[in-house]
Amino acid sequence: MQKYADYIKRIEIDSLWSGKKHILWELNPGVNILSGINGVGKSTILNKVVKGLVAGGEFPSHMLKGVRLEVVPEDAKWIRYDVIRSLDSPVLDLDTMAHVDTRISSALDFQLYHLQRKYLDYQVNIGNRIIAELQAGNADAAQQLSLPKLRFQDMVDDLFSDTGKKIVRTENEIRFSQIGETLVPYQLSSGEKQMLAILLTVLVEDNQHYVLFMDEPEVSLHIEWQKRLIDLCVELNPNVQIILTTHSPAVVMNGWMDAVTEVTDITI
Repeated sequence: MQKYADYIKRIEIDSLWSGKKHILWELNPGVNILSGINGVGKSTILNKVVKGLVAGGEFPSHMLKGVRLEVVPEDAKWIRYDVIRSLDSPVLDLDTMAHVDTRISSALDFQLYHLQRKYLDYQVNIGNRIIAELQAGNADAAQQLSLPKLRFQDMVDDLFSDTGKKIVRTENEIRFSQIGETLVPYQLSSGEKQMLAILLTVLVEDNQHYVLFMDEPEVSLHIEWQKRLIDLCVELNPNVQIILTTHSPAVVMNGWMDAVTEVTDITI
């Protein structure tokens, strides 16, 4: 049986670039925010760790040379993780994407397409567990299982309220109603897509221990959304460990200043 880590305790990188800059970063189980000027290595640190985990989260056998992780518990060999990046870049191979869905035109669209599939799987999984609890006579436990999805829907409705968009709650896939019109996620603005992708990613983690890497996720977000970003993620999955890079003071405004680490502070 695969043993998964609850969180990453330490990241150590022998050299950030060409044999220079040894990184030693002690992490806490909750929120970890990496700050620093452009070019100092924030994204490089995240990218090196993520690249070393691409084989489904197995480590240390698949870690990049020169990258080491310590986790809790110490004997865990796998890490559940998700990655959020900021850039809503064009999809390079539009012909291939057209076979998937003709409405996909950017990297965020493609991410939302995959998240829709995960969202459907999540709902089936939750539905089966609700049925099992009801059959066992545990009505309260069954109700608790439905709460995260309802909270996610309420969050999105609240965030999008200024434009009159609301999630269509009778649909299994994500759809929005706006003044009598039905919209799919690909028709949203970049900022709306970004926030939807982040919250959907955290929801489908299904309250499990996950590491959520976010590389400047605030780029497309309104400043008020930036302020709420971390709080919303932690509320949707209290077991998530967030490892985030940012340039924005707004992201840490809601009491997260103590979670900020400067790259220079972890550079030897």
